[in-house]
Amino acid sequence: MIAHLQGKLIEKTPTEVVIDCGGVGYHVNISLHTYSLLPQSENIRLFTYLQIKEDAHTLFGFVEKSEREIFKMLLSVSGIGAGIARTMLSSLDPKQIIQALAVGDLATIQSIKGIGTKTAQRAILDLKDKVLKVYDLDEVSMSQSNTNKDEALSALEVLGFNKKLAEKAVEKIARETPDATVESIIKQALKNL
Repeated sequence: MIAHLQGKLIEKTPTEVVIDCGGVGYHVNISLHTYSLLPQSENIRLFTYLQIKEDAHTLFGFVEKSEREIFKMLLSVSGIGAGIARTMLSSLDPKQIIQALAVGDLATIQSIKGIGTKTAQRAILDLKDKVLKVYDLDEVSMSQSNTNKDEALSALEVLGFNKKLAEKAVEKIARETPDATVESIIKQALKNL
């Protein structure tokens, strides 16, 4: 397995690069995300993944180690090959892919060319728990708003409001304005209660 390549950048296009390492030119497939992160200097280092098939040995390169790990994770899903995984990393930022998988955002995954409903569902089903564990996430984006909702709810209970009524009011506000602060949730809830 070739873990990384370090050498002189000979050719560069948005989908592939050629790196000269000690007189040998390696043809490496890259994503648009990696292309945007390539340094301007001649000498570069790419973390690589070597895919060996019956008819070809294909090298994929990534500026960030984390992008390579996401690529390998995506390959583990039935129906997602190297081409689709690279398209995913070209269409979305790796953080957006992690976020979409963690919260089960089917629409975002489906928006990628070449991914249908079944493949998107399978990707979420197969990778959601793995993404939450590997990246130590608690339902990613939901965690901040959940904290705000919980704090607002406990404040309303302290003020003497019925827990069930307060929960309904806070839920409604959180749905309408997901990025609301604790203070704004409490103020809007007080108006509604």
